[in-house]
Amino acid sequence: MRYLPALGSLVAVGAVLAALPFLLSAYHVALAAQVGIFFIAVLGLNILTGYTGQISIGHGAFMAIGGYTTAVLSRDHHTNLVLTMIAAFAICLVFGVLVGLPALRLSGVYLALATFALAISVPQLPLKWSKFLGGRDGVQTATTPSHVWLYAAAWTASAILFVLAWLILRGRVGRAFRAVRDSEIAAVASGVELPLYKTLAFGISAAYAGIAGSLFVLATNGFAAPDEFGVVLSLELLIGAAVAGLGSLWGILAGAAFIGLLPTVSSSVPVIGSAHGQDVVFGAAVVLVMLLIPDGFAGLVARVRRLAGA
Repeated sequence: MRYLPALGSLVAVGAVLAALPFLLSAYHVALAAQVGIFFIAVLGLNILTGYTGQISIGHGAFMAIGGYTTAVLSRDHHTNLVLTMIAAFAICLVFGVLVGLPALRLSGVYLALATFALAISVPQLPLKWSKFLGGRDGVQTATTPSHVWLYAAAWTASAILFVLAWLILRGRVGRAFRAVRDSEIAAVASGVELPLYKTLAFGISAAYAGIAGSLFVLATNGFAAPDEFGVVLSLELLIGAAVAGLGSLWGILAGAAFIGLLPTVSSSVPVIGSAHGQDVVFGAAVVLVMLLIPDGFAGLVARVRRLAGA
């Protein structure tokens, strides 16, 4: 009975998402698909940062790995796009674990700086191995899906990964993640194997980012290029997780919509005296949201529920 309200909300959101492709123009369907892509990436980052307390400013790097996996497999082997997404998930899971191992010795701002270095360096690798990864010219997939296909793929993957995250976080693994976040010393004293769960969180989070990166490339007309995965992308994901509300799954859609739609909305807002009006509006919106709802959308919902029950 305790899950009935949440289940009802999920069913309602699912019904709306299923109807949107029949109600929106192709352009707006593409925007909605982009929100679905960011939903996956923010969800994965929230597992790492919100539930285990490990700050990452490098998830754009994992999206790049997933995106290039899809582009290269499609270009060189004409692999089915869905299979490339699964491959991106598996490859990024491995890379996430490998990154998580040295990260065991880091925490706080030092971990953030280490992942920031990852966000800077990984998008430069295609320039080093331009023969295989296209350099600045990028890699073009063999096929480019329609907006409707991309929308269906993005939100189907979002639904599957959301359920998977919910199952993980409500069980023993989720309890271990939260114990690590709250106090590593207390977690170890309670029998939590710190290296196992911290690296596992990195692996799961990176795997989610890999699928998001795979879809992200398909959303850019099947084109993977270094400039698409810059540091700004990693920062946007962290902003999305903060807007959603760290340590909760129920604000992920709001965080994804914020970073997925705000750049488009802000570009249409006139800012006199600025050559970068879009950046000004985006930054102002981030500051305003953080001032109004410092705990994110999930925190706002929790406060409304407490007031309603009072």
